[in-house]
Amino acid sequence: MAKRQLNRRQNWRIEKVQSERAARAAKRESQALQILEGGDLGPEQFGLVIAHFGVQVEVEALDGELAGQVFRCHLRANLPSLVTGDKVVWRAGNQGIGVIVAQLPRDSELCRPDIRGQLKPVAANVDLLVIVFAPLPEPHANLIDRYLVAAEHAGIRPLLLLNKADLIDEENGPALHEMLGVYRQLGYPLLEVSAHQGDGMEQLKKRLDGHVSVFVGQSGVGKSSLVNSLLPGVDTRVGALSELTGKGTHTTTTARLFHFPGGGELIDSPGIREFGLVHVSRDDVEAGFIEFSELIGHCRFRDCKHDREPGCALLKALEEGRVHPQRIASYRHIVASLPEPDY
Repeated sequence: MAKRQLNRRQNWRIEKVQSERAARAAKRESQALQILEGGDLGPEQFGLVIAHFGVQVEVEALDGELAGQVFRCHLRANLPSLVTGDKVVWRAGNQGIGVIVAQLPRDSELCRPDIRGQLKPVAANVDLLVIVFAPLPEPHANLIDRYLVAAEHAGIRPLLLLNKADLIDEENGPALHEMLGVYRQLGYPLLEVSAHQGDGMEQLKKRLDGHVSVFVGQSGVGKSSLVNSLLPGVDTRVGALSELTGKGTHTTTTARLFHFPGGGELIDSPGIREFGLVHVSRDDVEAGFIEFSELIGHCRFRDCKHDREPGCALLKALEEGRVHPQRIASYRHIVASLPEPDY
């Protein structure tokens, strides 16, 4: 069944109710913070944000006698929004509640627009973006390419991970292997695993060792199952595919950070079916298509749109088989979705 479209007044009422709830929550948070700061707080120490819950975060102490313990913390009003993976300075209060007093600079951040088009960080200080997909729900090259563009833009190395490899059959196999062949030819690291059967999981563990990784991908591709397999005892919720749509159901509602016993961390992010790139430019998109690097700037016209223009280096490469049609189609789809630039 198609989703019912809301009119402007209904959207306004929903936003009004949400803003009123946020204001009430912020007021309660401010009052709680005043009570905390009016009492005795411990010394400043370093911490790591391992989860975010509305106006509060969970912080793991990184040093001192409290190292390794997790505390629910309030945020001072002058701080920017924090995300999982942020390193902070905090002070412990009574009853296991703390106060964040400062945010440390981020080495990297993965961002995506929210439903209102506002840019929203998803995770911080990540150095490996694990793009998870599966035979079901059917993978789409355009979504994978969006993640690759986002990884390039953020300076984070990507790893393509095909989960549920045991579901590959004669019907979905040919198209899937053709799509994966494009990425293998481009030199992207790609693993095929099955969290359910355990195939390839040891190899995946070695790839993740020593890194701060974040799992991204559609709902239903098995990210939570992968976390459960990689970290027995974590027991994240696992959801099934919708029988009506064939799409995944959301099981992770907030990004959470987990530690590997041998070193390294993993951030499990909420599943998303779309990944907007309104925060990047056309130049950023072109940089995300790594095979374009030797072609961009060699078209006859400086403002070439790589569509039908004569003397287009990309179209020539397409004709000669040096650029795959799948990638050109994906590039055009992404560029067409970008907002018009402001001049």
